[in-house]
Amino acid sequence: MKKSLLLIVLCGVACVAAGALLQPTGYAVRVLCLVLMAASLGQCWNIVGGLANQVSLGHAAFFGIGAYASTLLQIRWGISPWFGMPVGMLLASVAAWVIALPTMRLKGPYFALATLAFGEACHIVAVSFPQLTGGPQGVSIPFIGNSWSMLQFRGAGGYVPVLAAFFVLVCAVYQFMASGRMGYYLRAIRENEDAAEMSGVNTLRVKLIGGVVSASLTALAGSLFAQFTAFFDPDSVFSVAGISIRAALIAIVGGVGSLWGPVIGAVFVVLVEELLNAGFSDQAAGVAPFIFGVVLIVVVLARPQGLASLSLWPARTAGAAK
Repeated sequence: MKKSLLLIVLCGVACVAAGALLQPTGYAVRVLCLVLMAASLGQCWNIVGGLANQVSLGHAAFFGIGAYASTLLQIRWGISPWFGMPVGMLLASVAAWVIALPTMRLKGPYFALATLAFGEACHIVAVSFPQLTGGPQGVSIPFIGNSWSMLQFRGAGGYVPVLAAFFVLVCAVYQFMASGRMGYYLRAIRENEDAAEMSGVNTLRVKLIGGVVSASLTALAGSLFAQFTAFFDPDSVFSVAGISIRAALIAIVGGVGSLWGPVIGAVFVVLVEELLNAGFSDQAAGVAPFIFGVVLIVVVLARPQGLASLSLWPARTAGAAK
């Protein structure tokens, strides 16, 4: 565990160093920020999707709650995002707890559909109350200049240390849970929930804890995304395809139930996307997404255990925790 965390910290430090060397307003540093954000989001999903095999398609709800909570507090009352983030995490935790009570007993596609419905409900609420959320027009954060207190910077380079710290935090939480008693309980649920319950595991409580932790960290990711982009709308932060499925995709391509899976998956997905968009942006519409889809299909068929199975680290968490 200590070795894995040390490697994660070194990765975070390397990203900060790279961000300091790159042009703060350049394209490369923005891609670095996107990789860090994608890896963190995939790791948030990996807590429930990888350890407990609870395939959630509703993480966009928690992501959007975090984005709106911190941003609305900042715009309406001038509260720093540093104080708005815990509020978003708290609201997302409550939402996760409320939705988990009736859905955690569900399994497989039924659980996935229930979480999907919750995410869509949050999207509808955000669109239907423009006085509170700005409605379909979205929310724009006024720029006041470089300010650590308000988490605003002129270039993407200023966000690298923040996103790197968040990346290390999420990975540390995942590894702490995976290597402890909670991790063994979650993996027991993943392998055979009925057997785990017969062995004395309170499966509902364990899944509830995992879901709340995952939701709160996802809300924090949403808050950071809002500051990074300075503008968002319900279609971007409550997007099933853009947030929920993407989080699952990153973990699956990299390797679910693995500390390094979402990291490797994020690097692969973001870089391939950016390369295809750069190379085929002047071609017919839809060429880049089509090729990207084909690449993903080939990767999943060739390495169903994820790209982490090709690395020096074990694909499963149990091995990584040694």
